[in-house]
Amino acid sequence: MSNEEILVCAVQLGENFCLYFAGLECDAFCQEKTLPQVLRNVNSQLLVVRPDLNMAAFEDVTDQEMKSGNGMHFNIHYYKTTTPSAGMPVAFSIQVEDKSYYMCCEKECGKMIVRFREGEVPKEIPGESNVIFFKKTFTPCSSSAFKFEYSLEQGMFLAFEEEGCLRKLILKKLSREDEVDETTKISCDFHSG
Repeated sequence: MSNEEILVCAVQLGENFCLYFAGLECDAFCQEKTLPQVLRNVNSQLLVVRPDLNMAAFEDVTDQEMKSGNGMHFNIHYYKTTTPSAGMPVAFSIQVEDKSYYMCCEKECGKMIVRFREGEVPKEIPGESNVIFFKKTFTPCSSSAFKFEYSLEQGMFLAFEEEGCLRKLILKKLSREDEVDETTKISCDFHSG
């Protein structure tokens, strides 16, 4: 949300006394490009999605496993937006065996959970969406590492959390946007598929 004032002029009084305005755009996302990438955490572990277990975690991966790429090769979908100040809007999808999945966030037992649902990322999103994240540089001096803020809840970022021997993908609340939390640091490496 912004505090800036915008001058608008009513153009027409329509049916049921609806006012129509000129020169306004609604918030919307339009897919611009898609890049194949792998996602790594601060420990250089790859993000691996396991839809059968309804889980994604950062793991040490061998070169042989990397070549197979099952559950590791993401498509990052970049969107144009009418509100660019929040960061670059992106969505994530992945192919596992012969099925496509997209990343989304859902509330479960009062907590926001990262999920992978079967299906395609939409080309156009007319308003708010639980699949959009804002890609931001991790720190001003770090151009190759990023953090991804959930579009529907300011201050919630993709991160990893250690659970036993796993480093599970989660959403994590940061108290300040400029807070440096290594668990939210994600690098995106190009993958030619």
